[in-house]
Amino acid sequence: MKQIGVGLIGFGTVGAGVVDGLQRNRKVMAQRLGVETVLKRIADVDITTDRGVKVDPALLTTDAMTIINDPAIQIVVELIGGTGVAKTFVLAALNAGKSVVTANKKLLAECGEEIFGAAEKNGVDIYFGASVGGGIPIIRVLREGLAGNEIQSIHGILNGTCNYILTRMEREGLPFAKVLKEAQKAGYAEADPALDIDGLDTAHKAVILASLAYGFHVPLDQVLVEGIRNLSGMDVKFAAGFGYRIKLLAVVKRDAGEVEVRVHPTLVPLTHMLASVNQVFNAAMVHGDLSGDTLYYGRGAGREPTASTVIGDIGDIARNLMSGRSRYRRGVCTANQGQLRVRPAAEIVSRYYVRLMVLDKAGSLGTMTTILGRHGVSILAATQQEPPAELAADAGYVPVVILTHPAKGAEMDAALREIRAAGVLNEEPVKLRMI
Repeated sequence: MKQIGVGLIGFGTVGAGVVDGLQRNRKVMAQRLGVETVLKRIADVDITTDRGVKVDPALLTTDAMTIINDPAIQIVVELIGGTGVAKTFVLAALNAGKSVVTANKKLLAECGEEIFGAAEKNGVDIYFGASVGGGIPIIRVLREGLAGNEIQSIHGILNGTCNYILTRMEREGLPFAKVLKEAQKAGYAEADPALDIDGLDTAHKAVILASLAYGFHVPLDQVLVEGIRNLSGMDVKFAAGFGYRIKLLAVVKRDAGEVEVRVHPTLVPLTHMLASVNQVFNAAMVHGDLSGDTLYYGRGAGREPTASTVIGDIGDIARNLMSGRSRYRRGVCTANQGQLRVRPAAEIVSRYYVRLMVLDKAGSLGTMTTILGRHGVSILAATQQEPPAELAADAGYVPVVILTHPAKGAEMDAALREIRAAGVLNEEPVKLRMI
């Protein structure tokens, strides 16, 4: 049986899972593919630490370029992450005529045009199924399964760290800081969690999904990004009282020749399927014009789920090499390049949850509702809530929650600026979007 050589750059948690999977399922893969994938070389700066998987020491090297320059290797797998040396190695591999598998969402979101251009120029494949959703086949779905659909929207829970934190805040009534600390101790959050909790990790993934769905690269600086760092348990509780659950959502949608790409905490109705996605699990709901709603659910990170998708990509490229053709040298179809506009945050229309700590005196609520109306923000409901016990000492101010009808971001922001200036609040308003 013909063999295809594979070289792995990055022997961390996921890399070890890929090695284990390739070794464990080598025979079944060969039977299914009609070609044998053989791990020829593994590169990492640390080749002495035990990864929990048996590896022939002769395969290990600290020099990644030996993989790229090896004529016996046709597929290079990059699992380093980031846009530094990882970009150097990916471009070198593509320019050397080797196909690439990567799980590097930051690289693709920030440097995708250059990476895909190199693959196109050299006539080789680049697969990146594990860059979004770990073990969830959402990339494959957009490239293949729903290729005959106009994608109208994608709503995704794409960061397990944030979903774990939000789940525990709701279920146990714990404050954000305490849950984050416990998530770090349990290994669900990094020592520096900023990339996750500030929404940038999800934004990278949203950019990749938007590019696949709408056929052009969406610049990261045009994505509305809000994280969960400042989310209060008070708002989690109040949202639940209205029949909603707060999730950090990636929202990608097309409307009237424009594309929205945004990431923010969102009130999701308890009856919505995404509301039932809890703990470290991820999910993506895609609405196509022909398919309607379809949901993809599973573990969005971790050694084995992510390795499963990487190995699937290796298999697909091996099959392509056997047939003598490349299928995915482009990350996106560029048919819409320059034809669609990314809608600015100020023009995005949403329903809103607004929580205000209001001076408890006659006329305060009327002042706020008048200001909202003056800026074109229509109120669906407005209720005074019972102050949490920890705020009892802050006498004279009460929480008021307002749910709105759809309003533009610019209208809502202008209204809140005027409310702040009216002197009836004792802290900054909380503004969350609703699905």
